[in-house]
Formats: sequence, C-alpha cells, structure tokens
Amino acid sequence: MQSHTDPDEVIVVITNTPDAETAAHLSQAVLQARAAACVNRLAPVESEYWWQGNLERAQEWPLLIKTTRARYAALEAVIRQHHPYDVPELIAWPVTAGYAPYLAWVRGETGSPSVPEK
Repeated sequence: MQSHTDPDEVIVVITNTPDAETAAHLSQAVLQARAAACVNRLAPVESEYWWQGNLERAQEWPLLIKTTRARYAALEAVIRQHHPYDVPELIAWPVTAGYAPYLAWVRGETGSPSVPEK
C-alpha cells in the first residue's frame, strides 16, 4: 500500500455541478488538461446544504474523477477556472485498494509512472 503523501497514489475526487451541460463541459476541460484519467458523469442528485445562512435545496450533477495525488493541484485549478460555483465541492479520497492494471492505467494516463504492486 502507498502512503498518503505518495504523488503516484491514485485518488478519487468528487465535485457537483448545477446542470448536465456544466458537467459535460467540466469533464472535457479536466480530461483535455490531462488532470485526470477518467471522469464519470453521474445521474442527478438532490442536494441540501447551508449557503450564506440559508438552507438550500438543488438538483446537482456529480462528477467522479480518477487521478493521482500528483495531478490534484492541476485538477483543482481546472475545476476552479471552469466551475460556476463560488465554492465548488472538491473532495478527494485515496484509493486504498484496487485492480492493479486499472490503477496503473490511471497513473499512465495522468503522466505518473506505473508503480508495481508489492
């Protein structure tokens, strides 16, 4: 298992968008920048959250993004540049286990070397 400071560690990142068009645009921007190997555009969800002192409810389109820790800063920059929200949700989780060939593919597509499994 890799440490949580390893730049080649694969991570999964989630962000939500206000509509399908924004989700498609943001997905393409992320992939064109090579900030991720894969983006899944998920079905709309109902979100409830506090914003500026008010309880809000909105339909949102989540993006599930696979990348590496080394590419996180680039991913965040692309999302912040193209996202319409003032404070977009941007949360990353480390992948603690996964199919080795898939993880190697993510690393390869994002410019990280393939790390052999121990």
